[in-house]
Amino acid sequence: MSVSKAVSSQFSSQNSIENRLQIQRLVEATRIVAPSAGSDVVKGLTQTPKSLPPAYFYDDRGSELFEQICELPEYYLTRTETAILKQCAGAIAKITGACELVELGSGSSTKTRILLDAYNQLGYPLRYLPIDVSAGILESSAKQLLADYPSLQVYATAGNYELALAQILPTQLPNRMICFIGSTLGNLKPQECDVFFSQIIEPLQVGEYLLLGVDLQKPKNILEPAYNDSQGVTAAFNLNMLEHLNRRFQGNFDTTQFEHSCFYNETEHQIEMHLRSLRSQIVKLDALNLTVNFAASETILTEISRKFNLDILQQQLTTQGLIPLNVWTDPNQWFGLLLCQLQRA
Repeated sequence: MSVSKAVSSQFSSQNSIENRLQIQRLVEATRIVAPSAGSDVVKGLTQTPKSLPPAYFYDDRGSELFEQICELPEYYLTRTETAILKQCAGAIAKITGACELVELGSGSSTKTRILLDAYNQLGYPLRYLPIDVSAGILESSAKQLLADYPSLQVYATAGNYELALAQILPTQLPNRMICFIGSTLGNLKPQECDVFFSQIIEPLQVGEYLLLGVDLQKPKNILEPAYNDSQGVTAAFNLNMLEHLNRRFQGNFDTTQFEHSCFYNETEHQIEMHLRSLRSQIVKLDALNLTVNFAASETILTEISRKFNLDILQQQLTTQGLIPLNVWTDPNQWFGLLLCQLQRA
């Protein structure tokens, strides 16, 4: 190929990608206009015991670290869910028919490719709406998908789930499926789950779908290493939350003076991740006009990761009008993937 033809081909390909990609950046807009930005940080760091919302894990660096976590040998969740999805993606595509995919917490969209392949093999049009708080990983993953799927249309939103779901326009395809895979539901407390499901229902029409991935209850000798890996990637991910707060709210957290800590709470059936203060110290977040005192060994709860009983979860979904049509698990019963259909007006 001549140089001129190569340049023309590259330009044409790039132009095609740009024409098939739209990105709405609610993250940046929220930072500028919302007077309540950071109010959750203030609330969490001024209560006893202290806590922070897990959403602050996911700046661009945090998203990169989480992608690394998903590749760790101890972190069974991603590979187990991926194996399940490979087995059932074709069945999902046949059940839903031509279907717009909305993914919450899309990250690198690696598992999404399994679904796109299934719909593509059936000859269905491909329309994908990824939602993620990290604008950087959202854009890079969307462009890679568009390069690999020539007929794909991507309408991406950088922002939190609540804002993004509230602004989704009616789909152009016969059906819509919201995908909340990767076990992120476990980060929500039981009462928060009910609120979340009500938000999920809003952009769905009766007859449309939710694909939900959840981690299941199992012994702590399997669970705890998944959140405290030997390479220290999860520790770096946890500590990066403080760096994120420093950048976003003009803080002075010294990450060398905190350590990662996690354990499985067998009574509540949840992993709890903490940041432990190594000494008595004072931290300031100037943009929030906040000063926080830490005692030695005092902790900040940064994440819970609840582990579910499938029977109880299906009952909870049914009360919201999200009727489980199919449930798939792995041979060890470690992870569950549920396809639900909204059947309530």
